Amino acid sequence: MAFTRKFLTALGIEADKVDEIIAAHTEVTDALKAERDNFKKDAEELPQTKAELEKLQEAAKKADKDAYKVKYEAIKEEFEEYKKGIEEKETTAKKTSAYKQLLKDAGISEKRIPAVLKVSDIDSLQLDENGKPKDAEKLTEAIKAEWSDFIQTTRTEGARVATPPANGGKATMTKEQIRAIEDPIARQKAMLENRSAVGLPEKD
Repeated sequence: MAFTRKFLTALGIEADKVDEIIAAHTEVTDALKAERDNFKKDAEELPQTKAELEKLQEAAKKADKDAYKVKYEAIKEEFEEYKKGIEEKETTAKKTSAYKQLLKDAGISEKRIPAVLKVSDIDSLQLDENGKPKDAEKLTEAIKAEWSDFIQTTRTEGARVATPPANGGKATMTKEQIRAIEDPIARQKAMLENRSAVGLPEKD
């Protein structure tokens, strides 16, 4: 039903009231039209809003996956480093044991072996598939030549008086410096002159 001026006048409503009613009716109608237009606009935007929401959900899922992947890679790397460390320790232990046996086979005194191990390049020792030193005979001969003063003998002779080192027994070189000496005779002499640096007792 349209609230027209003619319709309201026919109802016997005064002219000034007619204008008020028409103004009020127009205001309500305009408000309803505006609300209708807003609903229509929202309805048109709903599919787009839904699509954007789905994109955000997918992005969130991907972010979760990426975060998991980063965490997995970090744990994997940490495990590999731990595994590598264990393997290196096992390898060093095997090489140390094998070289220690070489020293024994060469006749090195048992009490001198720890000191010799300290200044020996254990890492460069190569083992075969059975965990034995490669070129064992050659290495044994080299040990005998380098550490001849430490080889046990069964000769019965008068007590040997060791010549005291010129420095009075006080270490003037570090273990690393001694190990760096390439000449075996010079290295052995340096060990005897710097006993405390390599863990040797001051007297035989």
